[in-house]
Amino acid sequence: MSYKACPRLLIAGTNSGCGKTTIVNGILRAIQKRNNSLCCFKCGPDYIDPMFHKAALNIPSYNLDLFFLNEQECKNLIVKHIPDNGLGIIEGVMGFYDGISGTTDTASSAHLSRATNTPVILVVKPKGQSLSMGATLYGFKNFAPNTLKGVIFNGISSGMYPLYKKIAQEVGLKSYGYLPEIKQIEIPSRHLGLFTADELSNLQKQLDILACETEKSIDIDGIIELSKTAPALFYQNKSQITKGKSIRIAIAKDKAFCFYYQDNLDLLCEYGAELVPFSPINDKYLPENISGLYLGGGYPELYAKQLSNNKSMLSSINNAINNKLPTIAECGGFMYLHTSITTSDGCNYPMADIIKTTAQMTNKLQNFGYITITARKDCLIAKKDENLNAHEFHYSKSENSGTDFYAEKPNGKSWDCIYCNDTLYAGYPHLYFRNNKNIVLRFLNSCAKFGGNI
Repeated sequence: MSYKACPRLLIAGTNSGCGKTTIVNGILRAIQKRNNSLCCFKCGPDYIDPMFHKAALNIPSYNLDLFFLNEQECKNLIVKHIPDNGLGIIEGVMGFYDGISGTTDTASSAHLSRATNTPVILVVKPKGQSLSMGATLYGFKNFAPNTLKGVIFNGISSGMYPLYKKIAQEVGLKSYGYLPEIKQIEIPSRHLGLFTADELSNLQKQLDILACETEKSIDIDGIIELSKTAPALFYQNKSQITKGKSIRIAIAKDKAFCFYYQDNLDLLCEYGAELVPFSPINDKYLPENISGLYLGGGYPELYAKQLSNNKSMLSSINNAINNKLPTIAECGGFMYLHTSITTSDGCNYPMADIIKTTAQMTNKLQNFGYITITARKDCLIAKKDENLNAHEFHYSKSENSGTDFYAEKPNGKSWDCIYCNDTLYAGYPHLYFRNNKNIVLRFLNSCAKFGGNI
């Protein structure tokens, strides 16, 4: 066990939609332009915001989630990824105190900041408020124990800033500036959140505009200095992982399949896997000489026609899975393995035909949030009765989601889910491998057997 200085800062918000992601990306780009070494993180299970962090910095972004990990494990990840002589910026999730099930601050931004002793700047969007903003800030500062140190105002004019700055001072929060409305950097959204970074052709230009505006009206020097006040973190030295022979795992990566936890990919590589990207949209066949397959989440419904028209890839995947290629297919990947996907306009597109039923798009979220899944039998990722923490976030509904696990939300709601056998995991729940490293060990062991490495 050791201590390490890790300058860091958490940017939280009063609520979803207050502009956290915009502010964070502006700060990241502005700090990086000063030749500072950086790492970024996202509180919670989100996939899309880390994609924007990566676009801003051209480095991976990592999730810190206290539903999946304990407090010490989150500290370990912060220490692991913040570069020497650099700093870390953590983007919060939802509203500052919003945690599991909306009835507790467990796994919230507030919880993470307390657990890691990280100073917090709160982003607020005071549209339609003047003095009432004082009540908002006072409430956030005094609602529960926290590490709030300052505030940034989003979407206001330079003329209104002195008023809001004074209000913040009166409740004991330092103002680190403001960001005016910038029409050129508005990012469109859709059913799972913002458009992904790879879909925006002018994103780099937008980020440069954002960084320029951030430099003008936000106290970047003050933010850097605040990050340096974060106490050193007590962390556990990792034991060395003994790698076996390299195992080639095909991983679907394109506009249809882009939801992966960076930590999942890192952990696979740490245990000896070689990840081989391929595109189910564009490539004709699976990569050669693979011993495993990973189909992550994303937007297969938006690219259903292209996926369906790529008959050779569908056949390649169907044959591989039927020949017992070890496969993990989460959410969008699970949809892709269905006989067909029915899109929101009623069109039905044939898919890989492993799961003999249809995935239908709906107009509302299905089983959204944190869950614990329990195996009903020994399978690719778990032993019978073993519990794993997971997460769901999807608008589609399968006519049969499987029965090899059952899922339970923190509020007690439960249901059957997942198709799983010795070589297949296919279901809506997203897995976080570091929550239970046996997922990786079992998967890679199965891959090694398939490839003849053991």
